[in-house]
Amino acid sequence: MHMNKHGDITEEIVIALRRVIRAIDQHSRQLVQSHGLTGPQALLLNEISRSGPLTGSELAKRVSLSQATVTDVVKRLEGRGLLTRSRNDTDKRRVMLCATEAGRQLVKGSVPLLQESFQQRLAGLHDWEQTQLLASLQRIAEMMNAEDIDASPLLTSGAITASPKAVQEVVAPVAEEAEAAE
Repeated sequence: MHMNKHGDITEEIVIALRRVIRAIDQHSRQLVQSHGLTGPQALLLNEISRSGPLTGSELAKRVSLSQATVTDVVKRLEGRGLLTRSRNDTDKRRVMLCATEAGRQLVKGSVPLLQESFQQRLAGLHDWEQTQLLASLQRIAEMMNAEDIDASPLLTSGAITASPKAVQEVVAPVAEEAEAAE
């Protein structure tokens, strides 16, 4: 009897994790479809638009991503004309990142970030519930050997530095499903 019950709980945990992953995947697809941005691109663009010019290292700190990841995402955003890199007037060694008008307009169209509604709900919980959830999730991350994976405080999935081709691959299955349904 005991062995069976344990198996049921294990299965329920895996199912719950699968649901969380699917919810994040669905949101990521919607973000790409509605704004043509991956989650991390939206996060960086949002942060630069809100706070004004920043250096890459300041930006990396604010969004909890590695410098290498931020550099990669910045290159893609710059390539799309959504932000610019320029030398600081007073200190030529510092490169400042600044959202372009197009970049500001894109995030002003309120990029829907999944974690915003999630964070509001989380804030509504008692401190002990928040602590309990944090401990459980940290333990799960540890069991999946995921403690050192680069992750921003952003609920999205897929490659952090998705190329236009990777973005298309996320959107394509959805488009094909829509066509099949017609």
